[in-house]
Amino acid sequence: MVNNLVNYCKNSFYILIFISISLFFFSLKFLFNDLIYFIEWEIVSLHSMSIVMTFLFDWMSLMFMSFVLLISSLVIFYSNQYMAEDFNVNRFILLVLMFVMSMMMLIISPNLISILLGWDGLGLVSYCLVIYFQNVKSYNAGMLTALSNRIGDVALLLAIAWMLNYGSWNYIFYLDMMNKSFEMMIIGSLVMLAAMTKSAQIPFSSWLPAAMAAPTPVSALVHSSTLVTAGVYLLIRFNILLVNSFMGQFLLLISGLTMFMAGLGANFEFDLKKIIALSTLSQLGLMMSILSIGFYKLAFFHLLTHALFKALLFMCAGVIIHNTKNAQDIRFMGSLSMSMPLTCSCFNIANLALCGMPFLAGFYSKDLILEVVMLSYINFFSFFLFFFSTGLTVCYSFRLVYYSMTGDFNMTSLNMLNDKGWTMSFSIFFLMVMAIIGGSMLNWLMFFNPDMICLPFDMKMLTLIVCILGGVSGYLMSNISLFFYNKSLMNYGLSSFAGGMWFMPVISTLGVIKFSMNLGLYSYKSFDQGWSEFFGGQMLYNQLKNYSLYIQEFQNNNLKIYLLSYLLWVIVLVLMSMFLI
Repeated sequence: MVNNLVNYCKNSFYILIFISISLFFFSLKFLFNDLIYFIEWEIVSLHSMSIVMTFLFDWMSLMFMSFVLLISSLVIFYSNQYMAEDFNVNRFILLVLMFVMSMMMLIISPNLISILLGWDGLGLVSYCLVIYFQNVKSYNAGMLTALSNRIGDVALLLAIAWMLNYGSWNYIFYLDMMNKSFEMMIIGSLVMLAAMTKSAQIPFSSWLPAAMAAPTPVSALVHSSTLVTAGVYLLIRFNILLVNSFMGQFLLLISGLTMFMAGLGANFEFDLKKIIALSTLSQLGLMMSILSIGFYKLAFFHLLTHALFKALLFMCAGVIIHNTKNAQDIRFMGSLSMSMPLTCSCFNIANLALCGMPFLAGFYSKDLILEVVMLSYINFFSFFLFFFSTGLTVCYSFRLVYYSMTGDFNMTSLNMLNDKGWTMSFSIFFLMVMAIIGGSMLNWLMFFNPDMICLPFDMKMLTLIVCILGGVSGYLMSNISLFFYNKSLMNYGLSSFAGGMWFMPVISTLGVIKFSMNLGLYSYKSFDQGWSEFFGGQMLYNQLKNYSLYIQEFQNNNLKIYLLSYLLWVIVLVLMSMFLI
């Protein structure tokens, strides 16, 4: 049985990585030759009506598919050891494959109907994966994830309904006129709402950390290249809507606040997976904000580089959680670098790539984005959010390293810690290489006509200064011995606000349910148990009960009643006869 499962995982790995490499070389061919292929498959043709399935292949869709398949193949290979003790690992691999296929459908669709198929496929399979470990916490997280994403699904359905005014659901044909007509602006705003729910922008952010209830390999896949990036990818396709429009300005504000909120929250969090989840949310805000300014290629570039180091970060976190017997609190860790050197090296490389360390993957995209922001015509508030959030990213990354890598080990025994198993190590090492060389490789490939960005020295150094200040702050705030008192407990209200994602999880759950539940209770007391009950069921019950008691009196005293009725009848007859005479 075990051998069959091993082969099952390995076969999926080999097939997916082969397709990934093939698609990558195809994407280069399409990129260098500026090719776009439309493939139309006529499913049904009836009189003048035809149902056609359309697929769009260009360098962007092929390269994104290549990255998704690369990461999913490594995740499946990694799951071979991580989920080895699970009896249902077959079902798990099938769910992951369904998840990837839904993402493929979304990437290559220029049609809103087929996009909805992939979109809803992602939503349904993500629900199945979040509730995979069947307990109350997972069920609650699964419901929050599914219902938050349903808002976006409804928005997409409304956009499809609105597009009935046109000849086709292929939005790709109408992109040029989208800024010119009011109707297309409505369709665009519905698509933007859908993208905001899927990419967990404010106020739909609470589901993303809750989705950490899923197994760690799923988190690595979801947070790097599939579910949360679907919204960003959809808006990259609809990028023409955001240029010089109110929607672009609105998205810039919302995504900037999301980036700031997630970075702030990660500095107060102690759950290892939730810190990485909040860093994903911060990077999604960065992608959305640069996209709203109009630089869709930069957003796509950061999408790909982020996928590499974020998958690596989650995989390393998975190994740490696996070895510490499912402990996720970073306060229980410490000195992991002594007992798990390979994992911790990869973890640090991924962390530095996230911070934008020069010449790692994240540097090429993040530094370019921040320099373009300095050249762009945006207000000071947005400018502040960009740079302060970058500092917060470095701050929580150094805090994470301080708690987990340095100091003393804070659990029971060090004997259980080691870099065991080459299966997980292989996936991690492969992604580590990609996290080092991926950024420069993509930079050379995507921007083969380099632009010179000329800035004053102080602005050129601003990114580096912000990163250094963020790193020093993260280290100093973590070093509790400097303070003696725990400052977060002294300012509990502020800490709970900043660390609780600005109360969004409470608002998304109790805030939505409480009013409707109270209204239901009021109507139940007023109507079902109030006058409706008094004049309805209870009144009918009382009347029938009285009638039945009345009839029962007749039945219990039938001889007396018979004699009395006989006597009355005789009296009536006598009176009638006297009247007639």
